[in-house]
Amino acid sequence: MRFLVRALVLAFAFAMLLAAPARAANTYDIPVIASLTGGGAFLGQEEQQAIRILEKFVNNTGGIHDHKVSFIFHDDQSSPQQAVQLGNEVLAAKPIVVLATTLVAGCNAMGPLMQNGPVMYCFSPGIHPAAGGYVFTGSVSTFDQAQALVNYFRGRGWTRLALMTSTDATGQDADRGFAKLLAQPENKGITIVAHPHFNATDVSVSAQIEEVKAANPQAFIGWATGAPSATIFRGAVQSAVTVPMGTTGGNMTYAQMHSFAAFLPRELYLPSSVWALHGDPRVKLDPDVVKKQEELFAAFAADGKRPDEGSILGWDPATIVVDALRKLPSTATAQQLRDYLLKVKGIAGVNGVYDFDASPQRGLTLKNIVVSVWDAKADTWKVMAAPTGIPLTK
Repeated sequence: MRFLVRALVLAFAFAMLLAAPARAANTYDIPVIASLTGGGAFLGQEEQQAIRILEKFVNNTGGIHDHKVSFIFHDDQSSPQQAVQLGNEVLAAKPIVVLATTLVAGCNAMGPLMQNGPVMYCFSPGIHPAAGGYVFTGSVSTFDQAQALVNYFRGRGWTRLALMTSTDATGQDADRGFAKLLAQPENKGITIVAHPHFNATDVSVSAQIEEVKAANPQAFIGWATGAPSATIFRGAVQSAVTVPMGTTGGNMTYAQMHSFAAFLPRELYLPSSVWALHGDPRVKLDPDVVKKQEELFAAFAADGKRPDEGSILGWDPATIVVDALRKLPSTATAQQLRDYLLKVKGIAGVNGVYDFDASPQRGLTLKNIVVSVWDAKADTWKVMAAPTGIPLTK
């Protein structure tokens, strides 16, 4: 009897061992490293929400090679060190693709881990990976965002600009970008009348704001994202700086607009990808892009939500990866996925038609970005500039 019981226990355990891989094989797992807590959580949580909604949409439309998709989230706590640790842990499972992460510093820190694969598709538009590698970056570059904003300001006749940037990786990227941008011939009439810096952890920038105010600019660009941008907005409002303000597209989230409502500038302009043109008859978009936008808005509406820029940072990278995996063989390798993304033109997303040949590792250019202004009364953004930043006159 004892022998029989032991035999049954062993048989059951063996059956469970056989069953476990079968259950795992029923899903197509894609690891996601995101900033779900910490300073980048305002974006990381929206990226997660968008990918969860996309997961439902993908599984309702066939999954990947008849397997349900499961996005497995890992929280890097907005820390580059934690992102690297999670990256090493994720690589142990030998995935062919990793979606990661919210902030510039985290993406840059993880990049060296991916030199030989897997593909890493970063949510942050502020990184600039080398062409031909395994690292891809989402949305329009921060340089093109800045250019569209400056183009719009110049088109409005605002040529005396103040600029404030942080001293962290985001601010350093901005300083390099604006220096390059303002050296271009078309911007020779633009003058930066003040350019103070601040630490992203500062709780007050009153001295820097006084420097800006004394310079008497026609417009003021506070180039920061999340809590640091709130510090700039609050300081400007408290010091009665009333000129139009611009900031990064990363701040184009409903959560931030509502949270910052008490101290938002009277006119706040934000560059964003062309998803913001959804339903706008003034600019004609590619029909495939319109279709992708319809899918996005319908999927969010079905979940009782509205997408914003934070959502888009997660949605398009995940969508592009899923679409590629659906077209590639089920046995595709990281190299095959990378080569597919590098060579294929005409991949439609909500941000536009991606062309990884024209814009290596990113697929989008200045032609895929517009400028919007926050309309608190309407509780949404109003597009003010067509792609490249040309002011709309109607």
